[in-house]
Amino acid sequence: MDAADGDRAASPLEDVAAAFKSRVAELQDLVLARSMFPATALPDLASVDASVTAMESQVQAIRRRLQEELDAIPKAKKLVNRSLRQQEKLQHMLGNLPSAMREDFMATHLEQSSSRSSRMLPECFDSSVSISKANESHLKNKEEPVAAPRKKGRTPAPRWYISTEELDSLSSYMRGRLTLEKVNIAINEVASYADANAHLVTCPKKKLSEDTWEKALELRDIAANEAVKGNHFFLEIDIKGPGLKLDNTGKAILTVLRHLGRFHETRIGHHRVFILSKQA
Repeated sequence: MDAADGDRAASPLEDVAAAFKSRVAELQDLVLARSMFPATALPDLASVDASVTAMESQVQAIRRRLQEELDAIPKAKKLVNRSLRQQEKLQHMLGNLPSAMREDFMATHLEQSSSRSSRMLPECFDSSVSISKANESHLKNKEEPVAAPRKKGRTPAPRWYISTEELDSLSSYMRGRLTLEKVNIAINEVASYADANAHLVTCPKKKLSEDTWEKALELRDIAANEAVKGNHFFLEIDIKGPGLKLDNTGKAILTVLRHLGRFHETRIGHHRVFILSKQA
């Protein structure tokens, strides 16, 4: 709360305090008047009672106002903490974003920020969707998995990009010739696979073809497994490029991402299932 807000908040309290002092002065006058004119004591006492009642009401109003301010403090602290955490995430993502995706990401971010600026308590904007759009623009002339449209109320798959420090921390035999850009583009791609699977898991049958419905049923069985339940996932058979393929480079990227905790694996039936870790 800045100085101007403090002045506005303090002004009503000052008015109440002034009215309170005025009431006290009236009470003093009434007590003196009662002593001077005993015949009017009862009416004076009635006036005193009315004045005291009004003062009590004002005191209660002051207490309510103070309690409202006290109750607002924890909410404001939570909002500040959430904003700081989101800022750290955005700085990390922007610092490690593939260069080809950076301009589109910034443009989308500014557009979303502008559209939400009118809200009193803005929520953290959906950076995952922003980067998904940027990646689609970057790869628009290439074949790639079609990212499912985000269903209202469904959380998008995490795009937890790695940093230069994380890549440099790997042993040279594991890192090989991988670059930060290749790995982070792959992260965006596997998140697109997971979003597409999540769409099929929740999509009504009437909106799917017969072949797609059979795949959706299989995915729903996998999603219901205890090892997967509540998490985004993709299958080995989903990996078709262009940023990630099942060649030597792609296998090296998967090894790096598994080592850095971006996902863990399990086998369900004949499928190799990759379960995305939630962003820290």
